[in-house]
Amino acid sequence: MNIITKDTNQEIALNPALFEREYNEGLVHQSVTTILNAYRSGNSAQKTRSEVRGGGRKPWNQKGSGRARAGTIRSPLWRSGGVTFASKKRSYTQKINKKMYKAAISVIFSELLRQGRLHVVESIQCDEPKTKAFLKLMNGYNINEALILVHDFGETEYLASRNLTQFDICDIEFMDPYSLLRFENVVITAEALKQVEELLQ
Repeated sequence: MNIITKDTNQEIALNPALFEREYNEGLVHQSVTTILNAYRSGNSAQKTRSEVRGGGRKPWNQKGSGRARAGTIRSPLWRSGGVTFASKKRSYTQKINKKMYKAAISVIFSELLRQGRLHVVESIQCDEPKTKAFLKLMNGYNINEALILVHDFGETEYLASRNLTQFDICDIEFMDPYSLLRFENVVITAEALKQVEELLQ
């Protein structure tokens, strides 16, 4: 299978084992869920009666005072006491092994290619760090929304695109299944495409 670059019309050969895989919805769903769960903070936390400071001494004698018996002033029944069913910090992270993770990315790339949503360019370069210059570059490719994958992007391209919510520039090292599915199109440089093939093998 071959793909033609949009700016230089050069033909690039693709590895069929990586870019002609059947779509596996379950695998893609699991990989995306793993990424989204990793974004969850899970920082809510409260203290139980044993964790609240103080309350070591029995406030009054067990008998003879006429008041209800009490063993600690940090009981959940008391003001400033602990919480009965205290929520605790938790991690929502899930594990997915490397083989499944690579397979999910390969499946997504294959589906993007089948749907005509994967676009290869020789390079992404802006003449000046202005939003107008970046939009002009993307309009030249007839692309209105895309994740742009590069092997190394300069400060000019970053500054020109950072105010645009419909575009996002990402280094290959930080690519993940969720980011590949977020946008309508994926634009990738020829050098980055080689790097993707090396990562997926």
